[in-house]
Amino acid sequence: MSAGSTMAAASRPAHSTTATTRPPRPWRRYLLRLASVALCLLLWQWAAQHRVNLGLITFQNVPAPSEVFRSAWALLQSPRLAAHLWASVGRVFAGFAAAACAGVVLGLLIGRVRWLSDVLMPPLELLRPIPAVAWIPLAILMFPSSELSMIYITFIGALFPILLNTIHGVEGVDPRLVASARSLGSTRLAVFTQVIVPAAAPSIVTGLSIGMGTAWFCLVTAEMIAGQFGIGYYTWASYTIQNYADIVVGMMFIGLLGMGSSAAIRHLGAWLMPWYLLQR
Repeated sequence: MSAGSTMAAASRPAHSTTATTRPPRPWRRYLLRLASVALCLLLWQWAAQHRVNLGLITFQNVPAPSEVFRSAWALLQSPRLAAHLWASVGRVFAGFAAAACAGVVLGLLIGRVRWLSDVLMPPLELLRPIPAVAWIPLAILMFPSSELSMIYITFIGALFPILLNTIHGVEGVDPRLVASARSLGSTRLAVFTQVIVPAAAPSIVTGLSIGMGTAWFCLVTAEMIAGQFGIGYYTWASYTIQNYADIVVGMMFIGLLGMGSSAAIRHLGAWLMPWYLLQR
């Protein structure tokens, strides 16, 4: 066998291996995601139309997607939607902004200062398992207005994911990076701002994204009890009058708003962290 044929034979498996490991095209991923959503909607439509009863789960009173879409279209044409959205978005972003500032600052300090961790982490860990619903009566007593109490519940729900992810990111910084910076003559402030914060940034962004989703969950809980406007109030009011399609409409808006805001935080974080994208 000649050298040319040997090289050709050797190159064929490598070419086939490269072809098999080629990443899928982006449009195929988008089509797959759309197909999964469409399949779920079709299964939901079929189960609602046939009033499927599986014993533990029943669809006898669940509205079909076609009915939900009609209710959603009616809400989109109603002036009430703007009032509900404005109230919920304002409360979420007010509470989330306060939680982001407090969680990131406390997380950076607790992750670097041991005595501060010993002082602050025990009470924070004691408060962390308390659900948002349990805070509602105390929040109403603590704040003079229901609006501030709902913002506080949003704040307390978003705080802990941001705080814990920030602490995890700071504690996970490679000590060799810190030692290298100090050996080059960097001050403590320079090490903190140029080594610790950039290295912990991916974990901070993850905590912010999770905290945004938790903020929506907590806000809806608060609006169901203390609100007069908002998507959570709209969902609860629909339940009280047994308008089941509007309940699902409210849930859909909550899901879309939570997913969109969390995705916006992830994309903003990726844009602000070009060094992290290069490492992936």
